Amino acid sequence: MSDYKYLNSVNFPSDIKKLSSDQLKILSKEIRKEMIESVSKTGGHLGAGLGVVELSVALHYIFNTPNDKIIWDVGHQSYPHKILTGRKDRLNTLRQGKGLSGFTKRSESEFDPFGAGHSSTSISAALGIATANKLSNKSEEVIAVIGDGAISAGMAYEAMNNAGDSKTKLIVILNDNNMSIAKPVGAMKSYLAKLFSGRIYFNFRETIKLIISSFSKRFSKNAGKAEDFLRSVVTGGTTLFGSLGFYYIGPINGHDLDVLLPVLKNARDTKHDGPILIHVKTQKGKGYEFAEKSEDKFHGVSKFNIQTGVQQKSTSSIPSYTKVFANTLARHAENDSKIVGITAAMPSGTGMDIFGKKFPNRMFDTGIAEQHAVTFAAGLATEGFKPYAAIYSTFLQRAYDQVVHDVAIQSLPVRFAIDRAGLVGADGATHAGSFDVAYLSTLPNFVVMAASDESELVRMINTSVDINNQPCAFRYPRGTGLGVELPDISEKLEIGKGRVVKEGKNIAILNFGTRLKECLIANANLIKKGINITIIDARFAKPLDEKLIWQLATNHEAILTIEESSIGGFGSHVNHFLNEKNLLDGSLKFRSMILPDKFIDQNNPEEMYNEAGLDAKAIESKVIEILNSKILIKKSN
Repeated sequence: MSDYKYLNSVNFPSDIKKLSSDQLKILSKEIRKEMIESVSKTGGHLGAGLGVVELSVALHYIFNTPNDKIIWDVGHQSYPHKILTGRKDRLNTLRQGKGLSGFTKRSESEFDPFGAGHSSTSISAALGIATANKLSNKSEEVIAVIGDGAISAGMAYEAMNNAGDSKTKLIVILNDNNMSIAKPVGAMKSYLAKLFSGRIYFNFRETIKLIISSFSKRFSKNAGKAEDFLRSVVTGGTTLFGSLGFYYIGPINGHDLDVLLPVLKNARDTKHDGPILIHVKTQKGKGYEFAEKSEDKFHGVSKFNIQTGVQQKSTSSIPSYTKVFANTLARHAENDSKIVGITAAMPSGTGMDIFGKKFPNRMFDTGIAEQHAVTFAAGLATEGFKPYAAIYSTFLQRAYDQVVHDVAIQSLPVRFAIDRAGLVGADGATHAGSFDVAYLSTLPNFVVMAASDESELVRMINTSVDINNQPCAFRYPRGTGLGVELPDISEKLEIGKGRVVKEGKNIAILNFGTRLKECLIANANLIKKGINITIIDARFAKPLDEKLIWQLATNHEAILTIEESSIGGFGSHVNHFLNEKNLLDGSLKFRSMILPDKFIDQNNPEEMYNEAGLDAKAIESKVIEILNSKILIKKSN
């Protein structure tokens, strides 16, 4: 750690309470410097944290944490908070195995009262905590910090509507940096911009207060009404937040501690019976030139050179699965005007920015609104369009009811491009795509596919274009492919048909997804030991290739399924089929390799799959275990 004037002696929030306002300003600069130095070595979410340094300092200075609770929405902006709450010495372990999480995490610190990773949960959680305090006669303050992108999501409005009606004290900080992961979209963006245009309000209000205070006490009793009138005049009527039952304060400069500290103190000390919203304007990437100038404000970065801002990008010439998807879809869209792309605030993450550059009128970013995105896609499908909803597996979970009710039941041909399938590395459990095979393959009318490599992904996209009578999904992981040659966009798959990769005997491996490479590595080792196995690329979890599975079951001693997903997925459906057809009543053995029944913390993907028991070594051991097993399970009489 550098030789800082104040940061070296700051370990917990109690330490900063000894500092003056001017000293806090110096401390803020030191925190910024420490963040930049640390993240340059680890990678991570830098821009959001740089934008809330002063806010983080002010919150911990004014409030009595951890008794008072601060809930950071999503958690991208929590690095300054971590520095101030006993974790600065471990900042160099961010997003690494056994290191600090990139998000808030209850098990990591008592200063993290609520874990995060997905957006728009903070107000709901804060209201729950505040209500619990009220029921327990506790006086602790509860503060939710939510960004302008996250507050546009429906869940945030549900929470605000409930909070406004509850008469429970709760402080919500709207961190308005006009810069979510992608550019903010929708009416909220315009509303906040219009609201901010009335920034003269604060100076004017303070002037009015001074005038009012100089009058008689009797007149002063009406000060609140005068303030409300002034608020209405300046902001053009009752604010949206006021309509939801919040006492609105703002907007204020989120980088000015001379403003932040008294506003937060007043919010803390007020006896106002109900929720308060403080609208704070900040600059994402504040204090680091390259972040300020970057298009995404250094939202998510790999390791980078502090002096130049240049990130250490992968030198691989092999395209990512995401790019293969985007380029393939764009090629199809050139020939089919009915193809449209949809993303929920992740255009670059899903490759929809590539599609959007070529077809700007046919790419739709719904903002952080997965539920809406899915039903929006369903509406497009009813009118003969071919919507591709490109959504991370972990985020599609948020729209499961819409997938069931609005898509599957009506058998609408929405195509789900499920990115980040399987374990994702540094983002850890909150972003792992562990459950989509289970939650989609249970639904009638669905076609569920998983690519074993990038060439198979292209074939699945090609196939999906012509699926016009039912929904379908194809899943693929984060990162680069294997470097295999890509097929033409005319090559398609027969729905529900797997492929034989290698013929053998004794044991048949049914692989679903990108573990196929590990199966082949395991096979090479097994051959050296005289073991010859069959390897199948299943391709489809639904519909199953029942004919192929039947043949394997009658010609092999055992069937082993492998997938990068939880229980209830591909292996469960194979097992069900084998049972229904009485194929497990004899000597046939069935085993499955799936993600373990636990959430796996962040690490590099190779280590995560090693921990999950889904690498080549684990597959090899499983095959040997099956062949050596002599255990017979007898039916009870």
